[in-house]
Amino acid sequence: MKYILSLDQGTTSSRAIIFDEKGKVVSVAQREHRQIFPKSGWVEHDPNEIWESQKRTALDALEKGSIKANDVAAIGITNQRETTLLWDRNTGNPISNAIVWQDRRTSDYCNRIRESHGESIRAKTGLEVDAYFSASKINWTLANVEGARVKAENGELCFGTIDTWLVWKLTNGERHLTDVSNASRTMLFNIHELKWDDKLLDIFEIPQAVLPEVRTSSEVYGEVTTPAKLRGIKIAGIAGDQQAALFGQTCFEKGATKTTYGTGCFMLQNTGEEAVSSNNKLLTTIAWQIGDKCGYALEGSVFIGGAVVQWLRDSLGIIEASGDVEAMAAGLDDNGGVYFVPAFAGLGTPYWNQEARGLIIGLTRGTGRAHIARAAIESIAFQTADLLDATENDSGVKLKELRVDGGATRNELLLQFQADLLQIPVVRSKVSETTALGAAYLAGLAVGVWDSRKDLIEHWQEGKRFEPKKGAQDARRLRARWNEAVKRSMDWEIQDIMETD
Repeated sequence: MKYILSLDQGTTSSRAIIFDEKGKVVSVAQREHRQIFPKSGWVEHDPNEIWESQKRTALDALEKGSIKANDVAAIGITNQRETTLLWDRNTGNPISNAIVWQDRRTSDYCNRIRESHGESIRAKTGLEVDAYFSASKINWTLANVEGARVKAENGELCFGTIDTWLVWKLTNGERHLTDVSNASRTMLFNIHELKWDDKLLDIFEIPQAVLPEVRTSSEVYGEVTTPAKLRGIKIAGIAGDQQAALFGQTCFEKGATKTTYGTGCFMLQNTGEEAVSSNNKLLTTIAWQIGDKCGYALEGSVFIGGAVVQWLRDSLGIIEASGDVEAMAAGLDDNGGVYFVPAFAGLGTPYWNQEARGLIIGLTRGTGRAHIARAAIESIAFQTADLLDATENDSGVKLKELRVDGGATRNELLLQFQADLLQIPVVRSKVSETTALGAAYLAGLAVGVWDSRKDLIEHWQEGKRFEPKKGAQDARRLRARWNEAVKRSMDWEIQDIMETD
């Protein structure tokens, strides 16, 4: 029996999952890492803490599964995507904390770039100009860390998203690389020509010397040299977390769609070998490249999905553990007229409004913790419904069902409400770890554990299906109220300015 070790480095935790040849989970290890908030709107991670947590989970997973390194055919890596860090090429030391994809410090800079270059950037990258992506984060770091720009121009710094950082650490600095799916999220990569774009580098004032080599999503990149207990294992698959989830859900056909409910929520629809431009503010992104075939997807991005539950726990203090939210909310028949727009980092698809702010509306004297908890859960489903509208309008594909995965899909109240809003079945995969599974599949294909994608389709199994229980009229009424709440969240800055004047 050969195994695949999948490293799943996420926004709030690092996980390692071992899969067998049938795609079944053998063992899982997980460790949370700190969220650092230096200023309002800033979100950072400690790169060394990420490495240590990911290394430790990999060793823990082997120990839990009683598996030795020589039984592991390959490692697949999947990661939080746009999170950005730079490190010294000679010492391997980060020059600052990683700037997380949720971070908004470069919003004003991005507004200026959008005004002058927005259309050309979108045409090359498929992305909306936004602080979400890596380019403005690199620019900020080079401008604000002492000596960084000079070192970058001299070729002394490396840039990477988290996949690049992990490969660098696993190979003890021998490999500085990424795959096309992660490169496509930097706002520096031409997704049509499949290369770093000189014009984009000029716009964001980034020296090409800092950039990693770009490889396909399924090939042998090198072997692990550290830690010693993993030495010799091939690193053979890399994909950003959402692309990996699309692959793990076996959404290989054009039109196949999935939504992952994690820290954020992300809906991807496979568009085949065609990069489809959006008229509804979706992103056009690379799904994966295997051999010389590059696949594309349309993506809708929600910045705050499951993270709203963490906020209830850590900031508001109305629950002790994230899992408590479902039981609290389930005690109510409805939200009591309370709507929660969790625009803590602005709003993503289909609004792309960097200035929107979080809002809870509809409070009365009878409103309690359970109403806010329920409104928080429902906000995840409302935002996902907005993504589906945009996706169907762009592609013309009317979904018959929606495949879902991610940690928040354990919340069955959420999935039932989602089915009621969408008026189509919501289908939860039997294997909930589809992001890690996708990375494992990509690695396994590269080393011959699986021969083709047809083998992988045979592994996929339905876990539970949620059929709509409420009518279309109820769904329209709820969404109309949600839309009004969203509008008010985007009007907040305007109202604030008017009141100040």
